[in-house]
Amino acid sequence: MTTTREPRPAPGRRTDVDKAFLDNATYRSLGEQRLSPQEERFEKARRTSGLVLAPLVTVTALLVPFDLPDDQHALAAVLLGVVVLWVTEPVPIPVGGFIGVGAVVLLGVVSADEALAPFGSSTVFTFIGAFILAQAMLKHGLAKRFAMFILGLPGVGRSTFRVVIAFGVITCLLSAFVSNTATVAMLLPTAIGLLAVIAKLMQARGVVEEDFDPLRLRVGVALMLMLAYGASVGGLLTPVGSPPNLIGRELIEEATGETITFLDWMLTAAPICALMFVALAIVLLALNRPEIRRLEGVEEWVADERRELGSFSVAERNTLVAFVVTVVLWITPGVVALVAGAESSAYTTVSERLDEGVVAVLGASLLFLLPTDWGSREFTLRWSDAARIDWGTVVLFGTGIIFGSLLESTGLAETIGNGSYDALGLSSTFAITVFAVVLAIVISETTSNTASASVVVPIIIPIAVAAGVDPFVPALAATFAASFGFMLPVSTPQNAVVYGSGVVPITKMIRSGISFDVLGAILIVLLLPLLVSLVGIG
Repeated sequence: MTTTREPRPAPGRRTDVDKAFLDNATYRSLGEQRLSPQEERFEKARRTSGLVLAPLVTVTALLVPFDLPDDQHALAAVLLGVVVLWVTEPVPIPVGGFIGVGAVVLLGVVSADEALAPFGSSTVFTFIGAFILAQAMLKHGLAKRFAMFILGLPGVGRSTFRVVIAFGVITCLLSAFVSNTATVAMLLPTAIGLLAVIAKLMQARGVVEEDFDPLRLRVGVALMLMLAYGASVGGLLTPVGSPPNLIGRELIEEATGETITFLDWMLTAAPICALMFVALAIVLLALNRPEIRRLEGVEEWVADERRELGSFSVAERNTLVAFVVTVVLWITPGVVALVAGAESSAYTTVSERLDEGVVAVLGASLLFLLPTDWGSREFTLRWSDAARIDWGTVVLFGTGIIFGSLLESTGLAETIGNGSYDALGLSSTFAITVFAVVLAIVISETTSNTASASVVVPIIIPIAVAAGVDPFVPALAATFAASFGFMLPVSTPQNAVVYGSGVVPITKMIRSGISFDVLGAILIVLLLPLLVSLVGIG
């Protein structure tokens, strides 16, 4: 028998906060949300406009006689149309990606097999495994325990501002040594647990209506975006914090002969990361001001909730085992890099064997092997639980990887970079650095940050050399900026993960992302040359 989940609480019915987060959906129709009349009018206009704009933009771009090879011309037109679909949401965002992939094949840019190959990316499997682990942590209450621990830290739980900032600090420090995607995946359940606790406090104090929608709280947007963006900021701190760092460093060392040690990288990146975090906190809390600032009585609330949780259940212990095993394996490559060096054969071997996607699915598999009741053959998680994860986000990022791969393989990204340089006629270190940062951010908005670094750094180095400029600073700036791209769910894996929580509307991500893109770019352009000079590298 098929059952239908109620899209939202009936008027006057008290919202079950825990159930709302466990059963959330990334893409919700207007009828599944509680919107004010003004919000509903805006959403209807936005979503309807996409039905006209997306095909219009695509067809117009196809008809305009750009001086591009046919495959690059068609890809550019389709990608523009897909971005319009992603921003306006006339169809669910994952479906917009599917439409674009179908159009690419129909227009003959690549074959179907070539187009769909990136769905086998390790990152896709990282999502699947991480989402299954998160589902278990939410179902069995482990996420709630972690949330209670953070709220119980001295002084933290008294203010929503402090909760968001403290959670961001934890995220930044972890992502410096663990991949950004893995960091966000492991902390997502705790973020949801924190938001659920805050939502219950607001409900108990009468700050919200009895039948409110906990997935539409501004404090939730601030917390989730702090998780995604904080990981990107922290990932810049070390060479192993994010794949673009290693890619950019290797390309720079090959081109300039200059060695960037682990310590030199950290000394250069630390001031930028610190200021970027301050800017991030200001932007997110200003644009997504929490409904309440003071969390009065939180200590008593946490104590009551902890008593209600009681001791660890068998299912919680099993979930914790699976989670710890996964995290330890995710961290191991970073530890090896610290001990043996990021250039060592030991690091290369370990990082290849302990691929984060493989680790994620192996960790998730433990949930189906660790029993809660051996006599009845009941295990920690059932497949029906795993089937409830947000497969839409998995599909969405898969299509994002496809377009990133096509931008590189067709040469469109390189054409855009070289064409922009020729048009602008750049000749100074400052101008080329600005161009490198802007280009890296723009490309990373529609491709993975790894693809952005792989494409932009090789473009910038010869441009700088041709202009008679030392390529070190512009190339390093491009490497840093490649980890940006905060506007869309497909811009980075961590954006996609938090979008999958159902808490962050695409409009809020775009608004916050643009602001942080601009601030981050300014900080890199102004501070990086000074820090490179002070540290004495390059």
